[in-house]
Amino acid sequence: MKRYLPLFAVLAMSLMSSAFVPTLKATEWDKKTIITIPQPVAVQGTILPAGRYVLKLQDSSSSRNIVAIFNGEGTRLITTVFAISTYRWQPTDKSEFLFYGSSAGRPAALHEWFYPGEENGFEFLNLQHRVGAEAGAVGH
Repeated sequence: MKRYLPLFAVLAMSLMSSAFVPTLKATEWDKKTIITIPQPVAVQGTILPAGRYVLKLQDSSSSRNIVAIFNGEGTRLITTVFAISTYRWQPTDKSEFLFYGSSAGRPAALHEWFYPGEENGFEFLNLQHRVGAEAGAVGH
């Protein structure tokens, strides 16, 4: 485990500094955000390879916490997840993404997403440990 510590540190620093590069602030209603990720990221059990993606809220009368993730052109839905409301004390003028820690060889998992200028954000569950446990139970 100690030999992987430098790898974890490098991964954490790169994720915190540039994992998500928001390139566009669209409408306030759907919170559309176009992001570019330099390495794979897990979002509630779905692995997003490095690339460009569009995140936006679904237009739902029952919940404002349904987040749809599309390909970079916004033409193909990759996954839809139900996020939990979260709060931060100090809003910033750009999108903010926070991550769960990850084990060696596994992508970091998206933990929270805050839209520019807002205290309220979206928290995502970390399902990576469940995916690994299920694979281990089957003998993979």
